[in-house]
Amino acid sequence: MDFVTAPRPLPARFRRAERAAAATSFVRSLDWILVGTVGALVAYGLWAIGGITKHDVAGNEQYYLVRQGIYAAMGGIGLLAALLVPTDRLREHRRTVFGALIALLVLVLLAAEFTRGSKRWIDVGFFQFQPSEFGKVLFVLVIAGAVADAGKEIARWSTVIRVLGLALIPIGLVFLQPDLGTALVYCAAAAAILFIGGTRWRHLLVLGVVTTIAVVSLLWALPAAGIEVLKPYQTERLTAFTDPTHDPSGAGYNVNQSVTAVGAGGLRGRGVDGATQTNLDYLPEHATDFVFASLSEQRGFLGAAGLLLLYLLLLWRGIRIVGLAPDSYSMLVAGGIVFAILFQIFVNVGMTMGIAPVTGIPLPFVSVGGSSMITNLIAMGLLLGIHARGRLAARR
Repeated sequence: MDFVTAPRPLPARFRRAERAAAATSFVRSLDWILVGTVGALVAYGLWAIGGITKHDVAGNEQYYLVRQGIYAAMGGIGLLAALLVPTDRLREHRRTVFGALIALLVLVLLAAEFTRGSKRWIDVGFFQFQPSEFGKVLFVLVIAGAVADAGKEIARWSTVIRVLGLALIPIGLVFLQPDLGTALVYCAAAAAILFIGGTRWRHLLVLGVVTTIAVVSLLWALPAAGIEVLKPYQTERLTAFTDPTHDPSGAGYNVNQSVTAVGAGGLRGRGVDGATQTNLDYLPEHATDFVFASLSEQRGFLGAAGLLLLYLLLLWRGIRIVGLAPDSYSMLVAGGIVFAILFQIFVNVGMTMGIAPVTGIPLPFVSVGGSSMITNLIAMGLLLGIHARGRLAARR
């Protein structure tokens, strides 16, 4: 009788050596240019905030800088955690992720207090937690999973409508807060995922037409019929964008002061102490919504251009990762993240120069805010993980 001998388990030292080799290979497969770019953006943002908020808190010039540094450190931990989680595991649990997203957004509507006319933040002691910011990453994971699971069926109208129905639930909850800017980021991410996922051009064209009709209805048709959908301050912001001369001391005040600040910076800027628009509070929200205008005033064209070049490098590496993704789900996640970041940069910078409406979208890695900083770093961790696993798969 022949007996089959079971293979002996490898000694512990060999197992440790295998794990060490796998970890080393994973680290070498990271996109180190993207790592350096993210680090440079965080450092640049902290440097900018240090000057922009220097005169905001009497007796404590580094108040916002220290807080922002703490948020960046927390985001770094989130980046490492996202880096180590395989995307296929996230795909398996996308229904749980969707449930967590909806629970967070509902919690805001039920438990958050009204602040500046909206319910967006939950006070957790040391900082105000904004679920809709973290929801940007969760939303991408969910919609990417729905499109990846559909496969070639995404070419059917029924599948596209089903995905849109799923997307409209969190978008609607964010809109009810009301947070029009973040709802638009969700819409942009969903559109990018549908496009990358293989949705037919004519379907995208029809969706574009429907979206245009919806926007026109919200802004003009429904208000003319006596049905107000947007809050008064949202309507005033959009009116100020379409007609900059309308109410220059009211709804158009912020944009006018922002454009003045950008132009006043010149080539090299006024410096930290000479930036009167920022230091004397002529420019409201100079550390959040209009932080790019403050940076332009203090550091001038050269300082603003340096930041935009870093963004360009980040987006280039992100687009490259979309092509290197090891599977369709990872590709869709990467595409959704990259386009969401691009949309936020474009709208925030555009509104400081009067070429985009004021929507309250923060400038990634620069605007003061813990939720935004941590969320963006988590998103970068996902991108880096997708790149590393794509490189490893290509080698195999």
